[in-house]
Amino acid sequence: MPKKIQELARTILNDPVEVKLAVSRPADKIVQAAYVCYEAQKVALVKKLFAARPPHRVIIFASSKLKVKDMAIALQRAGFKVGAMHSDLEQQERDEVMYKFKTQQIDVLVATDIVARGIDIDDIQLVVNFDVPHDAEDYVHRIGRTARANNDGEAITLVSEKDQQKFSSIEHFLGTEIEKRLLPEGLGEAPAYNPKAGGRGTGRRDGSRG
Repeated sequence: MPKKIQELARTILNDPVEVKLAVSRPADKIVQAAYVCYEAQKVALVKKLFAARPPHRVIIFASSKLKVKDMAIALQRAGFKVGAMHSDLEQQERDEVMYKFKTQQIDVLVATDIVARGIDIDDIQLVVNFDVPHDAEDYVHRIGRTARANNDGEAITLVSEKDQQKFSSIEHFLGTEIEKRLLPEGLGEAPAYNPKAGGRGTGRRDGSRG
């Protein structure tokens, strides 16, 4: 429950009972990986990944509707079949985008967390976190869109300098170190993965730990 709703509930309810459930962990069948990169490298990185492995049944999560719009336009211009889902759309427009995605008229759905919960699609092959989610619960919900109904799935997170501490907190919550993959050739240097220093460090060509 969002914090603002919790605060509202406490002000209007009389001596309520609060029940908390532990956040579930990601399914074991989800292959989790990350690329440590600069913010300016993210769009080119996604294009490189899709050029190497053509996208099919992919959801990209971004932190704002502006990023969703920009990412969708960039991928459309690159020749990919893309749909965008964000809060500026009317319900009819959202339904149309989801219908096209479910019926495989589009291969990539770029969205805010508006679709992180509650969408009923069992064959999502890849989830890309264009931005690191705000907390571990959001991360689990996002990547939980893949590897459903006993299918395999993959979740890739793009970790910029400013998001390294946040991503490290997610790793701590999960109790595992998520694989840091090398950046594809041609993208330049990547920042060192050094979350304790807030992501500051000397540049590295790859996205691996120092």
